[in-house]
Amino acid sequence: MNILYGVPGEGMGHATRSKVIIDFLLEQNHNVQVVSSSRAYQFLNKNFPKRVHEIEGMHFAFKDSKVSKTGTVLLNVKNASKLLFQNFTEYLQLKNNFKPDLVISDFETFTTLFAKKHDLPLLSIDNMQVINRCKLDIPIPSSEKNNYTISKSIVKVKVPNAQHYFISSFFEAQILKENTTIVPPIIREAIINAQPQGGNHILMYQSSSNINKVTEVLHQIPEYTFYVYGFNKELVNKNIIFKTFSEDGFVSDLASAKAVIANGGFSFISEAVYLKKPIYSFPLQDQFEQFVNASYIEKLGYGRHFEQLTADNLKAFLFDITKFSENLESYAQNENEVLFEGLKGVLQENL
Repeated sequence: MNILYGVPGEGMGHATRSKVIIDFLLEQNHNVQVVSSSRAYQFLNKNFPKRVHEIEGMHFAFKDSKVSKTGTVLLNVKNASKLLFQNFTEYLQLKNNFKPDLVISDFETFTTLFAKKHDLPLLSIDNMQVINRCKLDIPIPSSEKNNYTISKSIVKVKVPNAQHYFISSFFEAQILKENTTIVPPIIREAIINAQPQGGNHILMYQSSSNINKVTEVLHQIPEYTFYVYGFNKELVNKNIIFKTFSEDGFVSDLASAKAVIANGGFSFISEAVYLKKPIYSFPLQDQFEQFVNASYIEKLGYGRHFEQLTADNLKAFLFDITKFSENLESYAQNENEVLFEGLKGVLQENL
């Protein structure tokens, strides 16, 4: 089967999990062509040469460590002509050189529109659809009501009328709409092969905070060593070791960490849960998906959900770290087999 696969360029989590699925599809002897943008395109093109087409994707603008709605709109309006021209060029190339039988979208717009234009079966594989297609069993405070409404509206129209929706999630949720399946998080091979250990360091992964603020907070917890990724620095500052990214080093540090500190990004939180690492989560403001992930971490007893990183919050988290570790022991998933079996079934229906 010829499959067109769409991966958004913002956030490397989409790219790393899509690589897992694309590898599986190729092993099943499907012919896969991929469209993506930005860092995700570079990553996927390196892993699947001659299979990946670069498009111009949407981008987020940040201000004061949070997404700027106005800035995001202005940035994408500014790039609109470039986006339309490059994407139309790729559209013509695909239309002339590749005849898909089916389209898979990981919350990506180009491939969704391609499927609709050519009346092709469309599958959705992402974590975002839980906001629209499931009941969220968490309190949503008044401060998040507007973000919830906006997020739900965006998710609803992003990949509409798919033949089937596979929702990747580390938590259970009541499904409200048909043709929907919740599957465990999609875990990359490096994490599956990692050997979890109970080390003495705490791993922090994030780049949205001010490095001076992070340093100020972590210095107030001198009894712990912190490995910090995301600032692209190699630096030792008292009990803080800043590291530049390497996959092997990062996975090793995650597998041996006592706990992790992060925003609310789905992929990293899912990997931490898979490796049974307690999580201190402080979501980016106005990112409702991150609010959901952090809220479920606290609801399940896997860690704590805080609005920001502070020394007092971190001390409170560390006080209960043994309890979080015990709760995580009950988490289990059979690698990616649930998704793979479900995907094989849907693809078989379309042969």
